Amino acid sequence: MNVSQRESRSITALCSLLGYTRQAYYQHKKQLEKESLQHDLLINEVLKFRKTQKRIGGRKLLFILKPFMEEHHIFLGRDAFFDLLSDRCLLVRKRKRNKPITTFSDHWMRKHPNLIEGFYPTAPNQLWVSDITYIVVGDGFAYLSLITDAYSRKIVGFYLSPDLSAEGCIRALEMALKNNKEDLGRLIHHSDRGSQYCCSDYVGILNDNFIRISMTQNGDPKENAIAERVNGILKDELLEKAYANYGQAVKGISVAISIYNHQRPHGSIDYLTPIEAHFKSGELKRRWKNYYSKKAEKALEEVF
Repeated sequence: MNVSQRESRSITALCSLLGYTRQAYYQHKKQLEKESLQHDLLINEVLKFRKTQKRIGGRKLLFILKPFMEEHHIFLGRDAFFDLLSDRCLLVRKRKRNKPITTFSDHWMRKHPNLIEGFYPTAPNQLWVSDITYIVVGDGFAYLSLITDAYSRKIVGFYLSPDLSAEGCIRALEMALKNNKEDLGRLIHHSDRGSQYCCSDYVGILNDNFIRISMTQNGDPKENAIAERVNGILKDELLEKAYANYGQAVKGISVAISIYNHQRPHGSIDYLTPIEAHFKSGELKRRWKNYYSKKAEKALEEVF
């Protein structure tokens, strides 16, 4: 009796002992091999996205990979997908780091009221939100000024500055205005009460372009929630933990923001990318928490 015959008899005896047929055994074995191959295909696709979006989360990946999974007849639910990522050590863990203070609101300059409480944008260029976040560069920090369209989540202006002067915020604002030359007469600019946003140079540019000025009234991050969220996405998913020098940081940030605007779907805008959403109008389906009050129509009437 050769080896294959002995193996076949052993399998037959084992199946008989467990109450299964040999056919059921081989079908189960074939199914396991098929699932293993499908999982390997899926992980390879995940790794392709992680090359450019190193910390993109599981929910976004599952949405992006849905067409691929359908094409390859891979049927995997959310929990099973997360389990697969966990088994391959591909779940994203949140970063923790001591951070510098970027907002200094204890100054003499005029602080504007909050105009967007209860306001719900229904098209691009109705509301821009601004904020500053830090980037680790060498042994210190650089400071990234961002302006985001609240409707589409598109980053419309950005600039990395070696210090916390108003120059970085002004350069980001100038980029946003240059790339959005259509009528901005209905636009509100919202920020915290930091000195960079209250200074005469920054306020002067807003006034010259007939842009209304809105500011948070206290230190609650919820008053500028979208800007805070965009900061988190960039730092948690797209930017490196640290850059060796300023030049590398500038290049890395430009690439990250391009990926953010053109490739990353957002649950808050019906899984569109910001670029796609920026060419739409009307209410977008929001898969997650709505940062605005439900009294949208009343707020629109009051503001406009």
